[in-house]
Amino acid sequence: MSLAIHSGDEARVREEICSTGASLYQRGYTVGSAGNISARLDDGWLITPTDACLGRLDPAEIAKVDLAGNAVSGGKPSKTLALHRGIYARNAQTRGIVHTHSTHLVALTLAGVWSEADVLPPITPYYVMKVGHIPLIRYRRPGDPQVAEQIAALADSVRGVLLERLGPVVWERSVAQASYALEELEETARLWLMTNPKPAPLDEAALEELRTVFGARW
Repeated sequence: MSLAIHSGDEARVREEICSTGASLYQRGYTVGSAGNISARLDDGWLITPTDACLGRLDPAEIAKVDLAGNAVSGGKPSKTLALHRGIYARNAQTRGIVHTHSTHLVALTLAGVWSEADVLPPITPYYVMKVGHIPLIRYRRPGDPQVAEQIAALADSVRGVLLERLGPVVWERSVAQASYALEELEETARLWLMTNPKPAPLDEAALEELRTVFGARW
């Protein structure tokens, strides 16, 4: 175990990564060693170690990377580090990123998304308010640098993307907020897949009201 002494803020973020990972794992949003979580610090980033189980994270073993991308402490950084760094570089407000292989979202990519620009239609108000537009990123192997480039190009216009056959990547102002948006996204996918016939999207008048009253980005 690392003996490094962490600042109060860094220690809090390490605990937030671990508690978020445990919550997602316990509820089946991720299994085995799939998925990863990162957070922005003033002097670099924290990211879950490669092949770590999100349900059994040790705060001291969360990998720390400096602003130049060099590993500083903890375990070996996840192979998706470049993807995470690209999002942080493009979106200054992002402080946390969560990636899982959530069952219903992966199933959605196998069954067929609503469209490549919007993987799901706006069927509930909370999906519109808490998630917004989520585009599909076509399949490439895990860690492919082209995927990192594609996502970075979208990082300042959406809250997340859905990787075909791999699952969602969601970013927000904190790790916890990113996980909340990811959960809303997964729940909407579950609702969409379980309904037959499919529900109609909210109409333009309803969407405009959500924009006006709640500042929804749709």
